[in-house]
Amino acid sequence: MSIKEMIREHPHVGDDYTDTLGNAVKHAMYGAAIINSCADACLAEANVSERLECIRRCMDASDACTAFYRIGSRRTGGNVTAIKAMAMATIVACEQCLEHCSMHDDAHCKRCSRMCEEVIRDVKAALEEMKAHA
Repeated sequence: MSIKEMIREHPHVGDDYTDTLGNAVKHAMYGAAIINSCADACLAEANVSERLECIRRCMDASDACTAFYRIGSRRTGGNVTAIKAMAMATIVACEQCLEHCSMHDDAHCKRCSRMCEEVIRDVKAALEEMKAHA
């Protein structure tokens, strides 16, 4: 099953489909799950009191990714203004999560950091493409 195919098959998308937005939506979906899991893993660490800000940033990034993929995958009416606004919020939230997870050397924070980098890269690319077509 592919979210990119689902978006492409939407009756209102047609020739307006772009792989750039499809990739951003896909990675935001994965990001929401992986980043949320990292927040939970940080809660299980022995030094949880030192990770409170990291946990908060992970939860914020996961929620932003969820909102972005949900808004970005809705194509009826094509609310590009909302997609762009959520893209910018997602980039900010993932940058902050990346900053905090990069401070930790455990496997889950490393994976979360890589996921944030992918989300940031792909959402920025989608945002740039949407600005170019505005």
